[in-house]
Amino acid sequence: MKNKVLLFLLIFNVSWGQQKSLSSTEYWQIVQNFHPIVKQTLIDIKQSNASLTIARSAFDPVLQHYSTQKTLDGKNYLDYHAPSLSIPTWYGIEFNAGIENIQGSRLDPSQTVGQTSYLGVQIPLAKNLLMDKRRAALQQAKIMQKMAIQDQRTELNNLLLDAMESYITWVRSHQVLQLVQANYLNATKRLDFVRKSVEFGDRPAVDTLEALTQKQTFENMLTAKAVEFTNARLGLSAFLWNADNSPVDLSDDVVPAANEEIRLLANADLNLTSLLDKAMQNHPEINNYRNKLDVLGIEKKLKFQSLLPKLDVSYNHLSKGGPSLYGASFLENNYKYGIKFELPLRLSEGRGAYQAAKLKLETEQLNLNQKQLQVEIKVRNYFNQFEALQKQIRTQESAYTNYQSLVKAEEMRFENGESSLFLINSREMKSLEAAEKLADLKAYLQKTTFALQASAGVLYEN
Repeated sequence: MKNKVLLFLLIFNVSWGQQKSLSSTEYWQIVQNFHPIVKQTLIDIKQSNASLTIARSAFDPVLQHYSTQKTLDGKNYLDYHAPSLSIPTWYGIEFNAGIENIQGSRLDPSQTVGQTSYLGVQIPLAKNLLMDKRRAALQQAKIMQKMAIQDQRTELNNLLLDAMESYITWVRSHQVLQLVQANYLNATKRLDFVRKSVEFGDRPAVDTLEALTQKQTFENMLTAKAVEFTNARLGLSAFLWNADNSPVDLSDDVVPAANEEIRLLANADLNLTSLLDKAMQNHPEINNYRNKLDVLGIEKKLKFQSLLPKLDVSYNHLSKGGPSLYGASFLENNYKYGIKFELPLRLSEGRGAYQAAKLKLETEQLNLNQKQLQVEIKVRNYFNQFEALQKQIRTQESAYTNYQSLVKAEEMRFENGESSLFLINSREMKSLEAAEKLADLKAYLQKTTFALQASAGVLYEN
């Protein structure tokens, strides 16, 4: 309940005797803080962090203890205890140490009776020296973590674009509703004026019918615009959630903030060259294609190891009893070493796997080039649309001003008996159409500006 109250205070500027309002800044913050998609992207990032932790586990030191005993017909054949510690390192070198305690009457001659200890190292000198599965998995997990962050940016860019388009539609619907309300009130006043003029004999009775028809026209328009505003509010509510993951319904009496301008656009980058540079350098989808190339590059390095012979050497320094290195000569008396060499004569599997990895890299590079071109075209399209809309708005503002002047002039002529209600109504309808067209163009410009930022991948950059 407390969260809902705090959200209510965050959403609405409510003061005693004032109308509730929702500004674009408040709405933006609510969507970023509470929308389920935002929380889902955070879960995805946490999952990538968990995968990275799993990959790091391949380099965890391992402490183990093996113990076995065999007794038959009262004879102690074998009593074996072997605690050990192995420490893998980044470059494929693995250190190990342990103690063996072997007792029994039926032992292998190669086994040393009693307690011995060892300290050793295993080193790959060819295959797996520069890359192995453990290192590949960890490096790829780190890149997958970066990809999860870029996926979050993509999702939030799309979410915020949809959310702000709904907000702009809501604002535009409210503005048009106010325009029609103003015209309806004006038509009502004119009808009262005409009726009084008819009573005094200054106007013909048919003018009453003309004024009434105009009022009824605006009344129908008012009903239609009220439905549009209601539906726009429902669309807006789809993006409003609280901290308890419950949707919030926007109440009927909430309206856009007075004289609301989309303040978030004040700092928007509207320079084409700058937007293209940002898109090529840091667009989340382009970044993820680069991340995929990095993942495939690691896979290629790993597959190359299959073309190398396997040459591993191991050395263990041995001590009787417990561990002792004091005064020890590592290549005299007590030691054990080994060499393992392995080479498939045709290398068929290695050659095939390496070629497949190279082809994947080439394919992904082509995908990256195509994505970069798609992003560039999209940014340019929205920018061209943005510039064209600015010109259209300037022309439409001038036209709307002219229509308003014509209405006022016709009203003055009507009051002087030099015009008719038909001409006033006609000019009034044209003026309303021009005002609605202007509101549509401004809303379209705002949506285009947000779409331009989203196309460059900078609508959400954090």
